[in-house]
Amino acid sequence: MAILEKISALHGEMAEWRHDIHAHPETAFEEERTSALVAKKLESFGLRVHTGLGRTGVVGTLSAGSGNRAIGLRADMDALHILEQNGFEHRSRHDGKMHACGHDGHTSMLLGAAKYLAGTKNFDGTVHFIFQPAEENEGGGREMVEQGLFDKFPCDSVYGMHNWPGMPVGQFGVRPGPMMASYDIFEIELTGRGCHAAMPHTGIDPVVATAALIQALQTIPSRNVDPIESAVVSVTQIHAGDTWNVIPNAAVLRGTTRAFKPEVQDMLERRMREICAGIASAYGTEVKVRYERRYPPTVNAVRETEICASVLERMVGAENVARVPPVMGSEDFAFMLQVKAGCYVFVGNGPGEGGCMLHNPHYDFNDAILPIGASYWANLVEHVLAARA
Repeated sequence: MAILEKISALHGEMAEWRHDIHAHPETAFEEERTSALVAKKLESFGLRVHTGLGRTGVVGTLSAGSGNRAIGLRADMDALHILEQNGFEHRSRHDGKMHACGHDGHTSMLLGAAKYLAGTKNFDGTVHFIFQPAEENEGGGREMVEQGLFDKFPCDSVYGMHNWPGMPVGQFGVRPGPMMASYDIFEIELTGRGCHAAMPHTGIDPVVATAALIQALQTIPSRNVDPIESAVVSVTQIHAGDTWNVIPNAAVLRGTTRAFKPEVQDMLERRMREICAGIASAYGTEVKVRYERRYPPTVNAVRETEICASVLERMVGAENVARVPPVMGSEDFAFMLQVKAGCYVFVGNGPGEGGCMLHNPHYDFNDAILPIGASYWANLVEHVLAARA
């Protein structure tokens, strides 16, 4: 495996940065300490640093040679609202907040690449190191783009990376086209007429309507989506009633939908609204539907994906670069890929044993892959921005 020697020498330092960030998790748009740490490190490496984009985002800029080409490398910084259940020294110091998705590792790998590239400058052009807040649920990537990320920091292409538990250390996953799914949320309120549970005929029961609605919503992916396409409709919350002997006045459902194509997203929303109206009519309830488009599908450009695959194959061998299937999870790096061509890859985090899976209270990023991810970033820059003859 071609881990760059100078990056290998940074392994211990990158692990220290990660442990510090892991111990002090900050959730969406609250990444003040993390942003300050990142900005301070980038400045110490000699980069030009811009703060405040996307509220707590940081962009470090490094140029070498005389070329006018530019690329963006992006890492996410935020943690999740999870109570950590690990016992190691660098566990979360903030109850109810935890780096359970590895963004501490992503940030540390990109910092390592920035330090290496600032020292070697073996490229011709400009690299923008994008440290993004609020990837989890709140769309920090969208906010950075809307606030002029690529106007202030022009890029020809942009690249992202995420650790992947269950994929062996030393392996990467790539694919052109849809890499991850869209992420939309819904809230449905069914209002009936509350009554005594012993006399249901005197009211209109929203719980019975809710049960029918949950079943009916599952027909959308099974009967309305082309079988060769993919979609998920998941009801994740049900709220109704306060005691045993009262049929409540209302019931609320919440959940999420996923798809890989905008036209499938459109169909999911349309059919959900139609089914809700039908169930409400059949059961005599009123219905309100709130449907929000959160993240679009993460779609890799073909050319940039092949560039990344070529870099990775030279780095870890073709046998360790898997052409992976798309994943139904979502990523707000999708907003950057809507504006600029680019590629999002998975880096193997090792076995997901003992609960070491994403969004699990026992998760921890694997420090062994820090120099692997940082070497990928450095190799990618030196390839894409190679000095021209």
